[in-house]
Amino acid sequence: MQKHTEPSSSGWALVTGASAGIGAEFCRQLAAKGYSMVLIARRADKLQALADELKATYNTNSFIITADLSDDGASQAIAGQLAAENIEVDYLVNNAGFGLPGSFHVPQWQQHADFIQLMMTAVCDLTYRLLPGMQARRRGHIVNVASVAGLVPAPAGHTLYGASKAFLIKFTESLSEENFKKGVKVTALCPGFTYSEFHDVNNTRETMNKLPKYLWLEADFVVRECLDAMNKEETPATVVPGWQYRTLLWINRHSPWLFSRLMSRNSSKYRTTE
Repeated sequence: MQKHTEPSSSGWALVTGASAGIGAEFCRQLAAKGYSMVLIARRADKLQALADELKATYNTNSFIITADLSDDGASQAIAGQLAAENIEVDYLVNNAGFGLPGSFHVPQWQQHADFIQLMMTAVCDLTYRLLPGMQARRRGHIVNVASVAGLVPAPAGHTLYGASKAFLIKFTESLSEENFKKGVKVTALCPGFTYSEFHDVNNTRETMNKLPKYLWLEADFVVRECLDAMNKEETPATVVPGWQYRTLLWINRHSPWLFSRLMSRNSSKYRTTE
């Protein structure tokens, strides 16, 4: 944990899963907009390196919290540390996540339990603890990083992944409706395949490299699309970056039989079932 100075004029932004990929890019782009940063992930060395980068590039103050959000007490502990430091979070990005390759019976149940805790319960828990302050101040932004996988039929393999992302999308839609008149904007970011450590961590990089190049998005583009949408007066409840993924969703909506056929033919290229 790192001590901080006073926040910038934009206030504090908190990003979970901040150490790499989309999370780190959110930190860079929010810092560029003048936010002081609360950086949360499991790897203290990565967070410190990012904090140093943000300080050197944007003169941004950062507060580091090393935490594993698959632990059921992590969100409460984070909220306690923020309160102790008088940090009021106005921009929350729930980004932490991972994938479990294989069919449902392949991982041990504890791995599934940790997945559910991190991908769904922790998002709701941390949001529940930070949202009242935003409502009281009548300003705030919440981004739940979901996936286009939550908007399309789920193929075999990685059984809980699409389900967890669909949960986040529906949770976000309700939260958005409940809070837009209270000055709090809420959206679900639904990217497709994005270059990050995600596929290295779950050992699917070799499989993912077989996908066509046009399906891959850059993290800076994904985050920029989200932040641009959040700046709109009427922020959409879901943001889908990239023409290729908006096209796939159009096909799914208007020709679901065609989309199902495409999924059946190609899902084995990026989903493992063993």
